[in-house]
Amino acid sequence: MGNKNKEQNLDITMEKLVSLCKRRGIVYQSSEIYGGMAGAWDYGPLGVELKNNIKDYWWKEMTQLHDNIVGMDAAIMMHPKVWEASGHVDSFTDPMVDCKECNARFRSDHIDLDAACPNCGKKDSFTEPRQFNMMFSTHMGPVADSASIVYLRPETAQGIFVNFKNVVQTSRVKIPFGIAQVGKASRNEITTKNFIFRTVEFEQMEMQFFVKPGDDEEWFEYWKDSRIKYYNKLGIRKDKLKFHKHDCDELAHYAKDAFDIEYEFPMGWQELEGIHSRTDFDLSRHAEFSGKDLTYLDDQTHERFLPYVIETSAGLTRTVLMVLADAYEEQVLDGGDIRTVLHFHPELAPITVAVLPLVKKDGIKEIAQEIEKDLRADFATFYDQSGAIGRRYRRMDEVGTPYCITVDYDTKEDNTVTIRFRDSMEQERIPISSLAERIRKANKEYKR
Repeated sequence: MGNKNKEQNLDITMEKLVSLCKRRGIVYQSSEIYGGMAGAWDYGPLGVELKNNIKDYWWKEMTQLHDNIVGMDAAIMMHPKVWEASGHVDSFTDPMVDCKECNARFRSDHIDLDAACPNCGKKDSFTEPRQFNMMFSTHMGPVADSASIVYLRPETAQGIFVNFKNVVQTSRVKIPFGIAQVGKASRNEITTKNFIFRTVEFEQMEMQFFVKPGDDEEWFEYWKDSRIKYYNKLGIRKDKLKFHKHDCDELAHYAKDAFDIEYEFPMGWQELEGIHSRTDFDLSRHAEFSGKDLTYLDDQTHERFLPYVIETSAGLTRTVLMVLADAYEEQVLDGGDIRTVLHFHPELAPITVAVLPLVKKDGIKEIAQEIEKDLRADFATFYDQSGAIGRRYRRMDEVGTPYCITVDYDTKEDNTVTIRFRDSMEQERIPISSLAERIRKANKEYKR
């Protein structure tokens, strides 16, 4: 087997990622047999594993590794007054225009209204801009009237804020502390684009960190530093990440300060995660609209105050796209062969270890099957006996499997197997009894 060239192929396009995701069962277009649905995507067998692994890694990072952050899971549908208090009913809008020639719809702040329509090329064809609320509404109960309107949440943060008092009273947490949540949200986006980057249904990974007023700037800097380091732990290339500070005209109505962590996607630099200083905007609004006291009593100083909030907000589905884009590589091997490989961090990979019998006869297949079953309890495994061994390696490279175990005739003689490492393609001969320990060690020491 030839060695790879050291220089990475950086020609990554969205078309290549979409093709790979469809071909390997990572992401499918929603309702594809009916022609598909714009802005909606389904996660296949490997995609759901990748997404769940990213979610679990984030959850461990934010809750298990912090002694002052707890988790919760709020309902998707909430009392409609929640969204009045948060400002979403009145101000969660985008300016929209339609092309009178081709009926294409655009955000007016994303195009030049004096230029031709980007879709059909017609000039002077746009309608006047009008505001478009991005919340999906429905009705709860047997009668569809204005009193029965409820909304599909456009963000998960408000579920945390309305439960602030419950968490304080039941979890015995003390400020500073955080509440983390992973959940689905929906936005009726005017334009959905770039595969799973901007969709109408998505998942958020958010943490609201409650601090004493006056301590917010210190904690804001702490979480900026902590969140960028998180992506380094995932093995994301540092030169693909940067901060973007929000100017005054970019700040949300609730924000005192805000930074985005941006990633260089195939379509350019785009927001990956936001770190926001929300002051006491949310708690004060919910206290006003609900009539409930949401202040916090410091049992040491006996001071009562409304906490300020530092928010970290990342899109789970957007992170999936980032992980795919950052992992994707086409390597030119000696001899001119092309190897497509996904350099997933082993803890994110949909399949951790593949077990491959060299042949299907002479008891080798049975030994391989037994090894695969033994490893299942600790790792996501896959058994493959079809095709030449080199071809099977390539299939596993293409879905980002970090370790392949080859069982051969020597295994019958000395109970050893070959473990192949995805990134380097190097191989080691080790005893079967040492497999699990060797994989754990490689996981812990993994560096891109």
